[in-house]
Parts: sequence; structure tokens; C-alpha cells
Amino acid sequence: MAERLTAVRGVRAVALGGSRARGTHRPDSDWDLGLYYRGDVDVPQLAALAAEFTGAPVEVAGPGGWGPWVNGGAWLFVDGVQIDWILRDLDRVARVWADCREGRYEVGTQAGHPLGFWSPAYPGEVALCRVLGDPQGELTALRAETGKYPDALRDALKDAAWESGFSVAGARKSAGGGDVLHVSLCLSRAFGVLAQAMLGHAGVWCVNEKGALAAAAQLPSAPADFTERVTAALRGLDAEAVDLAAALVAEVRERLAG
Repeated sequence: MAERLTAVRGVRAVALGGSRARGTHRPDSDWDLGLYYRGDVDVPQLAALAAEFTGAPVEVAGPGGWGPWVNGGAWLFVDGVQIDWILRDLDRVARVWADCREGRYEVGTQAGHPLGFWSPAYPGEVALCRVLGDPQGELTALRAETGKYPDALRDALKDAAWESGFSVAGARKSAGGGDVLHVSLCLSRAFGVLAQAMLGHAGVWCVNEKGALAAAAQLPSAPADFTERVTAALRGLDAEAVDLAAALVAEVRERLAG
């Protein structure tokens, strides 16, 4: 499939991503293929190829069809196996990587990413992928570069932890009135940002909110019972839960600063 995809106009490389690239997959895990393109990608040709693989018409979302960051792609079922094609603009990934090396990143609104899409996910995906097709060697070269986590990005993400305290303060204002939606959003944001800061400080690529809490809990900056304390706060959503969150955030920030 990767060989056929690299023959599509605009597609420069194909990579296996997600849990299967990292070796953490379950037997029922999807196969995620990143389609790295440059310029215009031939969406009708992709749709024709998808129909050939599946035996039925497949809707392929072109660049921007799935939002500003996830970009586009398709969901395929081939012989009962789910395979996701995910479009990635190779030039944009390279620009984001250049920013990350200087300690700059963005967080954009994106469907499917409740914490927002953190731009370091782009080079993180490259660093953690398995290159399947790369006729010009472009993605392979970029993967070699992303093997070293930038010190400037490490510092920038560590400094982002301030927002976790700000979000907890926002939750405190609503907890007394029983506004569980606002409290839950604030606390979820606080812990999500905290996980990003912890992983960044440790030089660990974070490509998705899924699994971020579990990954952060394994780091030296994580206090004892980190996951359990986060879970208790998110289940409570009251003043006591906010106090628990505030104490946990303060403890982690102190560890990051040490």
C-alpha cells in the first residue's frame, strides 16, 4: 500500500505511525499511515486507490477537510482491518520543526483534540514513525533530525506549566456554584497542560492527549499516585476536588522548577 501511495501525485513519503509504529499496539489497534505530501495532492487519485483497496467507494478528505491541523485523509477497512490515511503537509511539518528548534510552538483548535493540537506533535510523529516509502529520502532525513529533542522546546514547554495553575484558579471560581461543566473543563485543561509540560521537560514527544497522563505518570517529575490523584479530582468536580488539583499542580511545578 505504501508503494502505491508514493506513486500518487504530490505524495512524497508514507510512514507508519501511532501505536503500531511504537510497538505499543493491541491486536485490534488501527493502522495509521501518514501521507506526507508537498504542494497539491491528487485527492481523486487517492480516492480511486482507496476504492481499489477496499472494493467500495471511500470518501477522502483533501487538505483542510478535517480541520487546520489534522488536515485530511480517509478511513479504510481492508480485509476487516481498519487503516487510517492521514495527510501531512511536509513543508508545514518542516516549518514547525524549525520553530520547535527555536523554542516556539502553537496550540490550535482542532476537532478530535479536546486539549487543542500542540504543534510539536508534527515533528514528534516523524521522530516516532516507521518510514515505509520515501523515494527521495526526505522524510528519512527529517526523522534523523527529530531524533534529538530540542533543548529550547524543552524549556518552552516546561514554562507552559504556569497555565495549569491559572486553570485551577478558574475552576475555583465556579466550584462553589456547582458549575460542573466549567470546573471539568478547567481541571481537564490544567492536567492536560501539566502533562505536556512534564513530557516536554523530560524530552518525550507527545503526539496526542490519548495516553499522555499515563506517560507523564512514569516520569521523575510525577509525584506518587499521580494518576490516582488526577482521577479523584476529575471525578469530584467540587471545591474539595479543586483543592486536590491545586496541591497536585503546585507539587509538579515545584518539581519541574527544581
